Amino acid sequence: MRGIPIVIGYALRESLRRRVFVIVLILTAAFLGLYGLGSEKAFDEVAELDTGPEIGLDERVIAGATLLGLAMFGTLFLGVVLGIFLTLSVVRGDAERGLLQPLVVRPLGREALLAGRFIAAAGVCFAYTVGVFAATAGITYWAGGWWPDRFWQPALGLGTAVVVVAGLSLLGSVFLSSTANGIAVFMLFGAGLVGGLLGQIGEGINSTTLVNVAHDVSWALPFEALYQDALYAISSKSFGFTRDVLQLGPFGGAQAGGDHLWLWTAVYLGIAALVAGVGFARKDL
Repeated sequence: MRGIPIVIGYALRESLRRRVFVIVLILTAAFLGLYGLGSEKAFDEVAELDTGPEIGLDERVIAGATLLGLAMFGTLFLGVVLGIFLTLSVVRGDAERGLLQPLVVRPLGREALLAGRFIAAAGVCFAYTVGVFAATAGITYWAGGWWPDRFWQPALGLGTAVVVVAGLSLLGSVFLSSTANGIAVFMLFGAGLVGGLLGQIGEGINSTTLVNVAHDVSWALPFEALYQDALYAISSKSFGFTRDVLQLGPFGGAQAGGDHLWLWTAVYLGIAALVAGVGFARKDL
């Protein structure tokens, strides 16, 4: 495992050479600029509304939580894109281009390659996601004076959700070509979001079946459960009609993940690492 730092450095230099980070920074700057403009205009409109306190609706809280929730979806999507592109061709893609074989000979080995590439991708994606979430939270406070009820829980939840997707992408790279792996992971990501929407619809129409299906999907793809828990955390202290409105959440219902979510996520990543390691060890390069 002494080769892990070497692989981490190689992965980061490769990303710099391919200008992955430059493109990500440009797109992120555009995203934050648009979010800042939209947030400012939205809070200006909210300031002109007066629904009265009798209906128990706090427009500023709803606007802030909804805007930040939408920003969280955008942050999750950008982080997932970054994670997938950092890992989709780690094994089979690099092997087909003849780049992998020199890296897995002694003293590096296959285990060091997988561990190093995952640590590099997970570290970059986690830091990026947490940083963008912090930036959007700051923009929301600047635009409307609203700050999420909890900050670190949703930040860590979003970052970990992206790490889970990066782990799935790395696992897929052992068995699938780069194109097939990218498509498969994006479809899994979409399936998780659809599961969240099904749960939202199920709660709206009081369908136990849809709620149970959504729950099973979110735990089979724990990045969705982490995302829902993060959405819940930003407005966890709201009450009354305001809380009922916010629980719907953008692009998937806001639901508390519970005490076992983080433990299950760690076990899930461990299983993915085990399957990837066994599959890579049996792979003929």
